[in-house]
Amino acid sequence: MISVYEDYLSLPMSLSMEEMAALHREMADEAGTDSDALELYGEVVEAATKYMRYRSSWLLWDREQKADNDAARTSCHNMLIIKINQLARYLKMQGEAAAWRDVLGQEDENPYCRKRIGDFACYLVWVNSLLAR
Repeated sequence: MISVYEDYLSLPMSLSMEEMAALHREMADEAGTDSDALELYGEVVEAATKYMRYRSSWLLWDREQKADNDAARTSCHNMLIIKINQLARYLKMQGEAAAWRDVLGQEDENPYCRKRIGDFACYLVWVNSLLAR
């Protein structure tokens, strides 16, 4: 299992667990107790959870299942990015830096940023799952 994580770290635009934790901490600190920011954060986690269902099933599916689910997976990923952008934009309007959004990157600048955002989404779902324990 460790080699999977080490292999992942060697991929372009990967994020270590420590980096993801730091980004999440920045996001949470900036949202603070602002009810609108927390609502937007909840929407990010909800979108991440939907996306993660597709992503975590991808290696289990045969070619036909992948073809049947590809458009929905892409749609969930797009919605996730929209929700992340909405949270970052709101936080910036409140005077926060939202530098975590810059670290995730923009897919028009680097196509691997899309994967990086998906990775971070899976981290958010993992954290949320631990909190539900």
